Amino acid sequence: MGTTDGRTPRGSHFGNAGSANPDTRQAAPAAGNAASPAHTGNVSAPRSALAGSHLSSRTAAATRRARSHSVQRDTSGGRGSRAPYFALAFVAIAVVLGVVLVLVPALTAGQGEGETQTITPGTTVSVTVPEGAGASVVADALFENGLIANKSEFLNEVRRTNAESSLKSGTYEFVTGTDQTDIINQLTTGPVMAVTITVPEGYTIAEIAALVEQETGIPAADFVAQAKASNYVAEYSFLSDVSNDSLEGYLFPKTYGFSTTDVTADDIIRVMLDQFEVEVAGIDFDAAIAAIQERYGVTVNEDDIITMASIIEGEAATDEQRADIASVFYNRLEQGMMLQSDATLVYSLGRDVTADDLKVDDPYNTYTREGLTPTPICSPGLPSIQAAANPSDTNYLYFYITPDTAQFSETYDEHMQSW
Repeated sequence: MGTTDGRTPRGSHFGNAGSANPDTRQAAPAAGNAASPAHTGNVSAPRSALAGSHLSSRTAAATRRARSHSVQRDTSGGRGSRAPYFALAFVAIAVVLGVVLVLVPALTAGQGEGETQTITPGTTVSVTVPEGAGASVVADALFENGLIANKSEFLNEVRRTNAESSLKSGTYEFVTGTDQTDIINQLTTGPVMAVTITVPEGYTIAEIAALVEQETGIPAADFVAQAKASNYVAEYSFLSDVSNDSLEGYLFPKTYGFSTTDVTADDIIRVMLDQFEVEVAGIDFDAAIAAIQERYGVTVNEDDIITMASIIEGEAATDEQRADIASVFYNRLEQGMMLQSDATLVYSLGRDVTADDLKVDDPYNTYTREGLTPTPICSPGLPSIQAAANPSDTNYLYFYITPDTAQFSETYDEHMQSW
């Protein structure tokens, strides 16, 4: 899928700028930042205590003494002595009760669904439901904002009314003290949108800021100033590897609705980060990092994968091309070749590149700089992130892409024939 704003993806030249041999290979680059309950068994009475009805001579003697009120305690531990077994059974029951009453609550205490809080009515709060979020995520958000007293009760009501599959994403305004049935009804109806912002795949933070200013009146400069990783890393762990304190690449492209015009840059950024977290939840980044290391011999972290995804987003015209494009770039990193992507320099210059631009010394010029760019170059869509995490297994080193065609090649000669 190309960018939804209709911009034309730019193919890579894959030449060595200023060199007679465009395929001259460079020293191996650094491809990214190195980073990288109690169980109780069933309690049963001892087998000897459940034996048949035959009485031993000692038991018969004890019975006669009992009838004469002269029974003495039998400490011999013989088969007929039942008292120790009753004591054992009593202890076992006490242990089981202890597990049920003490250990089980302790094990489940962190889950929070059974926790109950007091609702203070009359406060208006804003709650955002990311697209694709399940009922438990919604319950967490409502509980944290003081809108429901108990998450389990809320979830039970959602299931009872068959509303789970009908909960709609968006930003809602609720007043604390509202009956949970009314809250569920609103969540299934959807928010009343006062503001809608559609962010296409491939947009940069600067482009998103301009769009936000157009739709909300928030100055673009204020949005850019707020879009710093340091403002959010404490709450969003996936930002821990981010370079240059930039949120570039992490403001997920999507359509967002807000129920009030009184929205801030921080509100919008949090909604977009929430959506990013939901979208990538199905990607095992640890497994992807290990697989890339094994296949290509390059060390990457999560931020590097997002950076790669953003470059793929800048180059691809269709979803089918993305995994192959990813393989080209990883293969080039493996062989010590520069990425030579026009899209990275377009990001820095803010315009289409010329032949002369390919020679400039710029951190985002992958014709003159080895490895990945210092930051992602745009907000990639999910298909590009998936491709960066799981590239095709090819030997391609070159590609040429236009809106109408795509050609992947293993050698420079094959590549030149595709032009």
